[in-house]
Amino acid sequence: MSDIIQLLPDSVANQIAAGEVIQRPASVVKELVENAVDAGSSEIQIIVKDAGRTLIQIIDNGCGMSETDARMAFERHATSKIRNANDLFAIRTMGFRGEALASIAAVAHVELKTRLHEQQLGTRIEIAGSKVENQEPVTCAPGSNFMVKNLFFNVPARRRFLKTNATELRHIVNEFQRIALANPSIMFSLEHNNQKLFILPSSNLRQRISALLGSHTNALLLPVEADTSVIKIHGFIGKPQSARKTPGDQYFFVNNRYMRSPYLHKAVMVAYENLVPAGHCPPYFLFFEADPGIIDVNIHPTKTEIKFEDERSVWKIVSAAVREALGKFNMVPSIDFGDAGEVQIPAKKSDEPVPEPSVKMNPEYNPFDEEKNYRPSGSGKSSPPRDWESLYEEFQSASRKSDPSGGADMLILPSKEDASESGNDGAVTTGSEYKETGALYFQVKSKYIITSVKSGIMIIDQRRAHERILYEDFLRNISADASVSQHSLFPEEIGFSEEDAILLRDIMDDLRIFGFELEERSDRTFSVIGQPSLLKGIHAGKLIDALLNAFKSGEVDTRHEVREQMAGVMARNACMRPGEVLTQDEMAELIKKLFLCSAPNYTPRGKPVFTILDNEELEKRFR
Repeated sequence: MSDIIQLLPDSVANQIAAGEVIQRPASVVKELVENAVDAGSSEIQIIVKDAGRTLIQIIDNGCGMSETDARMAFERHATSKIRNANDLFAIRTMGFRGEALASIAAVAHVELKTRLHEQQLGTRIEIAGSKVENQEPVTCAPGSNFMVKNLFFNVPARRRFLKTNATELRHIVNEFQRIALANPSIMFSLEHNNQKLFILPSSNLRQRISALLGSHTNALLLPVEADTSVIKIHGFIGKPQSARKTPGDQYFFVNNRYMRSPYLHKAVMVAYENLVPAGHCPPYFLFFEADPGIIDVNIHPTKTEIKFEDERSVWKIVSAAVREALGKFNMVPSIDFGDAGEVQIPAKKSDEPVPEPSVKMNPEYNPFDEEKNYRPSGSGKSSPPRDWESLYEEFQSASRKSDPSGGADMLILPSKEDASESGNDGAVTTGSEYKETGALYFQVKSKYIITSVKSGIMIIDQRRAHERILYEDFLRNISADASVSQHSLFPEEIGFSEEDAILLRDIMDDLRIFGFELEERSDRTFSVIGQPSLLKGIHAGKLIDALLNAFKSGEVDTRHEVREQMAGVMARNACMRPGEVLTQDEMAELIKKLFLCSAPNYTPRGKPVFTILDNEELEKRFR
């Protein structure tokens, strides 16, 4: 048998490496901008067209490269940051493996213009599919200018699997934000299709956070500082009221390198325990400074995951630092010792006589007289009558009056007044018109509606019922391709981060179908001119925020019916809140609308809306 193992050509090996390093246009932006940061740039400009499919251009004023270095930079494992194996344990720069440029050049047309500051002429190189097509001297500005065109031109399968332009642009913005946050002293700009998305001047960290996420963020930030022998921490955390359901503004940086760490995220969430609702995440921007020798950064192809030598100690330090910041700025609940709780101690004069303490007694008290001693003197409560059996006679007569037919399916319940007198604290509520007509429906714990049917007792989850009704109303509006919009006399203005603004522009037409009318103002601010007339008393900002979070978390999958998924998200967030008390008419109307739905049994997410406790089960329980 002949030999079958052979070395792969460099072009094929580079394409395989590109599959690990370059996953989408955002990966190219990340690698090239990190190289620009390492080159000592003070200004970095990013220009993108068609979300990176057509063009990604990175211009910096860094140190630049010589003619030889410019050619060597595109070779695999060529790097200026590592000379021997020991250097791997003292890395403080971004890219160091020497695979980024080789991987990019393997799957795109790349043009590089670069010049050293002390030289008059620079170098221009053109590469396509790992093949150098041209190299010549050129007049250019000092620094480097990378142009990456036609990404994945020779890997059509990878290009076909790219998402929509809006989705790919959001990924680019995410990478841009991470690098911009880690380097607030560098001036950044991001342009997409000739539209400036960001212009970030050199500033401090707090100003950079506000510039990226919106000016409203500034008032919600709390500074964090911790200096220990293991690790140093600085940065900002959000106040509890800034917590959101979907993660998105949570950032860890180690030696100015962005990282993900579910383990340390848990440390932050433990510090916020009992301060934010379950399932909500506050924003945080925490920077760690540690000896490179105690961390391992080369455990993931994209270098977004690292390992600490002593993770338990780091966990405790992070949690303690966040708790300290929350406590320092009175974010932790405390006992209020205000004026209402002060104890007034009277001052005594020296010549004033001291009165003898007196004790109030009831001289008529007889411990052997049970009838008289059933209630304390002056309690204001009447004693129970001896003929307590007569209470049932009154109840039976009321039952016969309410249901003269003697039907077994009618529920006979106490009125609101009787329930309040019995000290039930509203656990069971009925319509006030019960005494005239008899109760058809009643609530339990302001959550469930109970009514009688021929087969037994029906228990309905009122919130899920309302969700189903709203969902089908939205579906009807979608089929009609229109919805009734209620215009606002004073339009609400909502500020968004650039990532959310990009997504909102992409789904604007879909929102208009549901009845939302939005108008974009300056600085990523949108004005809500109108909202669906179905949604009364609903805060439009919270509903739009829930929709955006559903898109970002993947709950709304763009490969399927987007509008139907949006209808489900809106119905779930716009339906009545738990604990809402309903009248008889409101309960009757809710149940009527529910059973006019095409699928009243389940919510859009497949959860049951009601259940029936049948007659056989009832009889079993009373045997």
